[in-house]
Amino acid sequence: MTVPLLEVERVSKWFGGVRAVHDVSFTLEKGAILGVMGPNGSGKTTLFNLIAGALRPDGGHIRLRGTDIAGMPPHRVCARGIARTFQLVRPFRELTARENVLVGRLYGRQHGSTAQAVTESDRLLHLVGLEERATVPAMHLTLVDRKRLELARALATAPELLLLDEFLAGLNPVETASAMDLIRSLRDQGVTILMVEHIVWALMDLCGRLVVLSAGEKIAEGAPADVAADPAVVDAYLGASPAGT
Repeated sequence: MTVPLLEVERVSKWFGGVRAVHDVSFTLEKGAILGVMGPNGSGKTTLFNLIAGALRPDGGHIRLRGTDIAGMPPHRVCARGIARTFQLVRPFRELTARENVLVGRLYGRQHGSTAQAVTESDRLLHLVGLEERATVPAMHLTLVDRKRLELARALATAPELLLLDEFLAGLNPVETASAMDLIRSLRDQGVTILMVEHIVWALMDLCGRLVVLSAGEKIAEGAPADVAADPAVVDAYLGASPAGT
């Protein structure tokens, strides 16, 4: 039997008396795009932080290619092949776009000369549409360009699994469509993607499967059409239909 790329098994996290994530389980196959959705405070970002190593779970297992990585520090999780973006992007403001990506490349999983790192960084800037802004300090980039830089920095670590935390937030419709095309192209190049997003129609379009959280618990999982029709999802996230409709 093929081992999934990522296995989350009965993972829980508490902050004092507050239950942020409780008994959440799912798997993610290599080459897929899996979406995580839910209302604010449902545990989505906490779940990402647990997978990426920023938080240690209070219970359960997180396995990458069959190896338990739960509780590993972020740099070790990154070295094993997981990278993430953040909803609030924080590039090195005074460094250029190229230099920001170089940091990810030089401290990531790949090894080689500085010249090779520069070449790869420029390839990634081209991939995300920032090649013409390579020498611009990050502080002078627009929001959409900073998001693209954040993605290039994550990709520079050569991940097998990419965690996208609300990558589409704040983008206009044209920018959203372009970003969705970029996500598909990354999947087609062999990057497995786990994404948290509030733009429900985008998740429905991009993802083969969805996991829905509410109050820290998984309330639904499946194909987008099935999830959208689930009464628990309609009630907790999409909004219950008015009586009589």
